Amino acid sequence: MQRYQMMMSDSALWNGFPFRDDDVVISPPAKCGTSWMQMLCALLVFNSTRFTRRLTEISPWLDNITYDFAETLAALQAQPHRRFIKTHTPLDGLPFVETVTYLCVGRDPRDVGVSFDHALANISDETRAVLTVKKDIDRSAMPVPPEDLRERFWLWAEGEFVNGPTGIGSLANMIQHLQTFWDRRNEPQVALFHYHDLLTDLPGQLKRLAEVLGIDLPAGRVEELAAAATFDKVRERADELAPGVDSGLWRDNRAFFHTGTSGQWKALLGPDDLARFHTRLAELASTDLIEWLYDGWLHRPAAQ
Repeated sequence: MQRYQMMMSDSALWNGFPFRDDDVVISPPAKCGTSWMQMLCALLVFNSTRFTRRLTEISPWLDNITYDFAETLAALQAQPHRRFIKTHTPLDGLPFVETVTYLCVGRDPRDVGVSFDHALANISDETRAVLTVKKDIDRSAMPVPPEDLRERFWLWAEGEFVNGPTGIGSLANMIQHLQTFWDRRNEPQVALFHYHDLLTDLPGQLKRLAEVLGIDLPAGRVEELAAAATFDKVRERADELAPGVDSGLWRDNRAFFHTGTSGQWKALLGPDDLARFHTRLAELASTDLIEWLYDGWLHRPAAQ
């Protein structure tokens, strides 16, 4: 397996993980809908809109180095229900087990860049301090991000692929991650969802997820569960459903769920920016993957 290290994670923690036959691994790139997919899995696994613990405890980020790995592993081993486990590790960095289901979510990368910027700004001072110690980082030597959002967007979009213990990711990281799933999308254990499809037809996508997981629920029940997973409903329960709320990851838990829309980039990027972005994306991704990232499974609008 390829080893991936980033500021908050190390895929080496997956080595030797004791899988169960019906485990689910949820592995989208950051800001593509990971928490949303965790919520959808929880709704189906428990057939309930309310859970006995916070979502981040039910579905922990296994290879997050800010947690005690032994405690995370023990908690997962004690779970009597079907497990669904979070990671941001690409598929080629994970053990590939025939009886395990691997889920990924894609999103228009222009929206990801905007959302990624908001998420970085929302990380709490306490979490930054923990990472500084764990990674032995001299923060005074780190570059200060530009004040202008467009400049920060282009640093993310045109940054190189990063694989190292102080990396925070880039468009190149996002595309490399998605390409590992896209190349194996036709394998029975792998399922790709799209953020805009979830926005457009949440009940239909929840039904599709139930089919992927082999969970049989009446159509009316799927509709009821989906109603609890709309963006506004999830944001209302941010203290229960946002990632990392058990460790004080965010300055504001509700702010983690920023807008939950597609097209945020339209307020930032003009025609010249879009041409520049399309050129950059073409350097990183296959044509069919690019088309899917812009359109999803349900949408085939005119070329953008």
